[in-house]
Amino acid sequence: MAAPYRADHVGSLLRPPELLAARADGADPERLREIEDRHILRVLAKQREVGLDIYTDGELRRRNFMSDFTDAVAGFDLGDAVARAWQAGGEAGSAPVSSVTGIVTDRLRQLRRLTAHELPFLKLHSPGAFKVTLPSANQFPAIAFKRGVTDRVYPSHSALLWDIVPIIRDELQSLAAEGVPYIQIDAPRYSYYIDPRWRDYIRREMGMEPGAALDEAIRADNTCLGGARRPGVVFAMHLCRGNNRSHWYAEGGYDPIAEKLFGGLQVDRFLLEYDDERSGTFEPLRFIPPDKSVVLGLVSSKHPRLESMRDLIGRIEEAARYVPLERLALSPQCGFASTMEGNLLSEDDQWAKLRLVVETAREVWR
Repeated sequence: MAAPYRADHVGSLLRPPELLAARADGADPERLREIEDRHILRVLAKQREVGLDIYTDGELRRRNFMSDFTDAVAGFDLGDAVARAWQAGGEAGSAPVSSVTGIVTDRLRQLRRLTAHELPFLKLHSPGAFKVTLPSANQFPAIAFKRGVTDRVYPSHSALLWDIVPIIRDELQSLAAEGVPYIQIDAPRYSYYIDPRWRDYIRREMGMEPGAALDEAIRADNTCLGGARRPGVVFAMHLCRGNNRSHWYAEGGYDPIAEKLFGGLQVDRFLLEYDDERSGTFEPLRFIPPDKSVVLGLVSSKHPRLESMRDLIGRIEEAARYVPLERLALSPQCGFASTMEGNLLSEDDQWAKLRLVVETAREVWR
């Protein structure tokens, strides 16, 4: 299957200072909505200007890439967190501001649709095909399950996971039924299975064997996708190794999970992080089935340095040794603002990188 949307991007865009200030000042909902609407129109126009094939609202209405879930579902204490170590430039550091994701303290109870506050405006104003992103159900048990607290209501990580699955499944089905052309599941937690430190964490803290946990994670995501698939709708999975204020938490190639993950997940498209040496080689792409495409995340959203088009083309040609060129596309490795504080680069840097994605894609697939 040929890859649609050659010039892609993961979804989140840097928040403008006006929006960050309004949130910090506790602006009333009506005022906040007006600011969000105005800046979403601006970033949609900018995406059109640089020539992207797919549009998003930049996730400007979210505090982080998964807050659509935690805002719509009761049962989280957003003032607490499970500690995680982040790194930047190879140096370990304390967790950035928005790493406080919250922990589950009560039985989950859905209050409203996850994306109902985003979709109508995007459908009305997008200049072309657009995507909506959702966090994987697997995101939450790993980072929102705190021993001594969560296990009072959910006896295990698995019990929590399977209470989340129907919420994500129903949202996917609704988005597909409403004609969203491109639906992306963000699943950074699969990086736990490629990094020996996090495989140890799965054993030690989650009380699971990594192989069994990986099998369950794939089953959970496929259950979410079940019933949502329909002609004309692209379902994608984005995999990264952490993205928070230009920090990361995992490293390693896709080799330990490639055969199981690429062959087992029932999606059309994988968006894969390949921007630096932490990502390993392209060899695991040999396990990509012939009915799936790959978006190569070769442009870094973490730093302002602009990549060379020549180097990008060389890397695309290298990847094409494992997946035919017609089933490849190009994007940054992750969003520019997985948390609302954003990565450590400017809006001008962001748009320059997205313009480079477009220009490189046109050169390769003209």
